[in-house]
Amino acid sequence: MEEEKIKKEAEEEAQAQVDIWKYVFGFTEMAVVKCAIELGIPDFLESQDGQAMTLDGLSAALGCSPSSLYRIMRFLTNRGIFRQVNQGHGCSSQNSTSNAIGSSSITYVQTPLSRLLARNGEKSMAAIVLLESSPVMLSPWLGLGRRVLANSPPPFDTYHGQDLWSYAQNNPAHSKLINDAMACDARVAVSAMINGCPQVFEGISSLVDVGGGDGTALRTLLKACPCIRGINFDLPHVVSFAPHSDGVEHVGGDMFHSVPNADAAFIMWVLHDWGDDECISILMNCKEAIPQDTGKVIIVEAVIDHEGGDDKLKDVGLMLDMVMMAHTTTGKERTSEEWAYILNKAGFSRHTMTHIQAVQSVIEAYP
Repeated sequence: MEEEKIKKEAEEEAQAQVDIWKYVFGFTEMAVVKCAIELGIPDFLESQDGQAMTLDGLSAALGCSPSSLYRIMRFLTNRGIFRQVNQGHGCSSQNSTSNAIGSSSITYVQTPLSRLLARNGEKSMAAIVLLESSPVMLSPWLGLGRRVLANSPPPFDTYHGQDLWSYAQNNPAHSKLINDAMACDARVAVSAMINGCPQVFEGISSLVDVGGGDGTALRTLLKACPCIRGINFDLPHVVSFAPHSDGVEHVGGDMFHSVPNADAAFIMWVLHDWGDDECISILMNCKEAIPQDTGKVIIVEAVIDHEGGDDKLKDVGLMLDMVMMAHTTTGKERTSEEWAYILNKAGFSRHTMTHIQAVQSVIEAYP
């Protein structure tokens, strides 16, 4: 038994020596994926309709240095983001770099993962990558320890002199990054709702999306439920850039003051940005905006201990909680008990939670 214990400890120590390098250079994956998006690699490969593209052809099309592009693609294919296909009798990537670069036998194709990085893909996550890898969002991470140790202001405020929402209002380019990223997630989450629990929207003729950004969530929903009249409600500087869409009315305002009336209120990935008191205030305004006998509030948020949820996505919820700590003053991801607490305090008599094929779950709250 003692020998087995010593052997196990030695194996764990050896694995730790490997794993530590993933934390030392963990930032490189984000940086290289961002590079691939900015170069347009996923978009170009997607445009080839499944046909493999040679390294020479890819570098010529993108205007890249073949040697540098080879190294980028070697990194990304090693992580399964793209797939390399060796054809003919030329040198493979296992040989010297100089030979590999000159070989037309090395070709690349898309994978399910790389398709999520194409800017115009139906399920694209590219805008989220570009937001979170921007200097504005990265710099606050350097101050995370100081906030925890001293309970100081959120790192975002410290580094930028104002909170995230004020910064976005004063910097239109960053506001667009946020709106584009939220639109990416809206397409995925709303589609997952329509496919996984379409009954959520039954009997609703009007729906107000609180914090709806550019209206992507409502546009996605109305394609499946055209009988619903949508109200896209967000800050004036946000909805002023929202595109026109049939069936959607854009309304500017402040959710902390009031919410437009509708049969139901829809609020997705908004409440996690705020502390309990702020969430209770928002939810009370949502409750006032719906019929007290037939209305409901539909919340789409992560529930980090949701039974029946996808364990593969649990870690994403925990990472998002760290994002909230770095970027917001009081925001956090919540457990089912924490959700029950704020819903009860906001005056809702009951609620249900439904898992969907997304990071978020669907919470239906009734007056």
